[in-house]
Parts: sequence; C-alpha cells; structure tokens
Amino acid sequence: MPQQAAGPSQPPSLRELLRSPGYGRLLLVSALVGVPVSLAAFGFVSLEHELQHWVWESLPHRLGHDRAPWWWPLPALLLAGLLLAPIVTRMPGRGGHTPVLGLGGPPTLPAETPSVVLAALASLPLGAVLGPEAPLMAMGSGLALLTVRAAKRAASPMLGPMLGAAGSSAAIATIFGSPLVAAVMMIEAAGLGGAQLTMLLLPCLLSSGIGALVFTGFGHWTGLSIGALSLPSVPKAVLPDAGDFLWGVPLAVVIALVVVAGQSLGHRFASFTATRTASRTVISAVLVGVCLAGYALVTGRTPEEAALSGQATLGQLAADPHAWSVAALLALVLFKGLGWGVALGSMRGGPIFPAVLLGAALGVAAGGLPGMGTEAGLAAGLAASGAAVTKLPVTSTVLATMLLGDQAADSMPLLIVASVVAFLTATFVHRLAPAAPEGHASASPAADRSAG
Repeated sequence: MPQQAAGPSQPPSLRELLRSPGYGRLLLVSALVGVPVSLAAFGFVSLEHELQHWVWESLPHRLGHDRAPWWWPLPALLLAGLLLAPIVTRMPGRGGHTPVLGLGGPPTLPAETPSVVLAALASLPLGAVLGPEAPLMAMGSGLALLTVRAAKRAASPMLGPMLGAAGSSAAIATIFGSPLVAAVMMIEAAGLGGAQLTMLLLPCLLSSGIGALVFTGFGHWTGLSIGALSLPSVPKAVLPDAGDFLWGVPLAVVIALVVVAGQSLGHRFASFTATRTASRTVISAVLVGVCLAGYALVTGRTPEEAALSGQATLGQLAADPHAWSVAALLALVLFKGLGWGVALGSMRGGPIFPAVLLGAALGVAAGGLPGMGTEAGLAAGLAASGAAVTKLPVTSTVLATMLLGDQAADSMPLLIVASVVAFLTATFVHRLAPAAPEGHASASPAADRSAG
C-alpha cells in the first residue's frame, strides 16, 4: 500500500503547537487571567458566605432563636424563588444552565455572566441545596473571554473554548482548594489525548495554579472565609480489610443509585419549569423549603444541616461522625436528597457539593455494619458520590484524596474501587433510564432564550 502523503488536514505535532506564537500568547493570557478570576471568585465566595451566615445564624439570633427554627427554610426559599424568577426569565444567560445538565456547556459569554452571579446569590445563601462550583466556573469563563474581543474569537474557533476552560479551571481551583483537582477535572471532562490534551492542560494548569495562589493569599490577608471545600478533621484511617471491601462495593452501588434518583427527579423538575418558568420556579423553591423543614421536624435538628451546599455539614460530620445517629443520617439523605433533586431542575448552582455530603452521610451510616469502620465508610462515600454525580472517576478519586489529607494513603485502594463501582453503576442505570421528557431541552439557557 503506498504511503499517504501528509496533507493539509493532518494535525500539527505537539512541538509545532508549542512553538507557535499564538499558543505562546494564549499561555501568557491564561496566566494573567488567573489573577482577576481568582479575585472575582474570592469576592463572590466571601459575599455568598457572609450572606449565608446572616440568613441562617445572625438573623435567627436577632429574632430570639438559639438556631434557625424548623420553619425557617419556608420563607427563605420563597424569597429565593421570587428573586430567581425574573433572573431566569428575563436576563441574558437566564442565570446560567440548569444544574441537572451538569457543570456547564459552552463557554459563558461576558454578557451572560451578571445573570449567573445574581442567580447564584439569590439561591445559594437562602438555602438552595446546590453548590457554588458551577456559577464559579461560568463566572471564570465569562471573565476570561472578556480579555479577547468577539471578532478575534470568531476568527479563531478554538480560542474561545480554550480560554473559557482556562478561566473556569482558575475559578474552580479556588472552591475545591486545589489547582490539581481543577486541572484533572478539565482534562477528564474534555476527553482529549495527545497534543490536544497538552494544549488544554497547560493553560488550565497555569490559570488554576496562579488563581489558587492569589485566592488563598488574599483570604489570609483579609481574614475573610475563603469557603474552599475541606475537612479540617477526619477519622484516623486504617488499611482497609476484606470487610471494608465487602461492604464498600454495595455501598458504592447504593450511593450511585441515590445520586441517579436525585438527578432523575431533577430532570422532571427541569421539564416542569420549562413552561410558566417564573411561577413554577417559585413553586419549586418552596418545595425545597418543605424538604428542609421536614428534616428539622423529623430529627429535631437544625434545618441548616440539610440546607445550602452541605460544605459546613460535611466538615461537622467528618470531625464527629458519632454525634449523628443512623436515623438522623438516613433522614438527612432522604430530605436533603429530595431537596437537591428539586433544586437540580429548577434553581441555579452546582450539583457536586450536596451529592458529596449525601455519599458521606450514607458512608458514615454504613460504618456501623459488622466488619466496616466509620473511616472506611466515609472514604468510600466521598469517592463514590463524586464519581456518580460527575461521571469523572479519576477526578472524584483525586478530590476524595485531597479531602482526606494525610489519611488518604491508607484508604487509597478503597477510594479507587468505590469510585469505579459508582461510576459504572451510574452509567449503567442512566443508559437504562428513559430519555428526558420533551420540553426538557428548554431548561438549558440556549433554549430558554426562545421561551416566553
């Protein structure tokens, strides 16, 4: 067979890509972008944290309550729905994409960024069971694209997506507490290899590394909470034995099923809010509040544990898992899981943080089973939930490793197995599930623009 000559369609080599002037300028811009993106992320996270503290702690104390009463989520989520409704129906970008659709789609345009920020600030501090990761990624993407004019992005089709990815990774590195998690997430989500992988990897690493450095340093300088996902204290890990794996595998399956059930509920509410969006957004927000109030009524604990992203509750659970009864943990999974599912299809935020708490709660609840320890259950729960919700098993393993800190080395085999089992289970169940109902597509920002 004659050898085929190299044609114009043959992709350039890695060396040619790295030596091209355009790619060098992209790396420089990516490094510079990390600074303003991290500062904007710091301002957003700090403001969101302060509003959250005022709504759930300061205001109840001023009204004479030791903690937020059981009914507190009802007016809080009603207000969230009323604030969110005009944003998702009238503003450019419609507040960002619906969380059940994942972490994001195409790069967020600069004109759409204000609605994303406003929607997140209207939802998250008032108790929406969602995390800040998706709004941060959208904000980072929009700010990064501000550095390049629209005409230049149109002339270079790859420039927009790559610069948007660099901005997103810079923002996501701030909230996950590690630029490595952000870089791995972008690589695994992109599904690239060879020269294309390196092209994407270097801008993301540069922007996320510089962004994380600025974000953390600015937090220490101001003394404000930076809100990064972390576990200040975790149970002491031991090398997993046969019992840990015998229970860890079915635990990962159960966690994946719980996550998929929440996502399925989210798809239904995305279809529900696709028409009459304003009024149905308010109804959905109130339903989230009902779930949170139900948790407080059933358990006698504060509704704040089930509200919000779950970041603070996750830290409390890891620090003192024995302070929770199995019944309270299962109630948390039930009521928070229902609220999370509703919020996934109707409000704005990220899907990962609440799912990680659900997995950790199930893992700690399973820690009392014969032959399985609490530390093993927590480790398996963290890895399995992350893999089930993101469909990124490598990213979830790295995230769980980062959360467990110096206790991760002994738990590593269990982390990997739980992550892979949860990923396979979620993928299999999603393939068996029926297609999303018609009208669901209009839950995305692009389709929303044509909605009345």
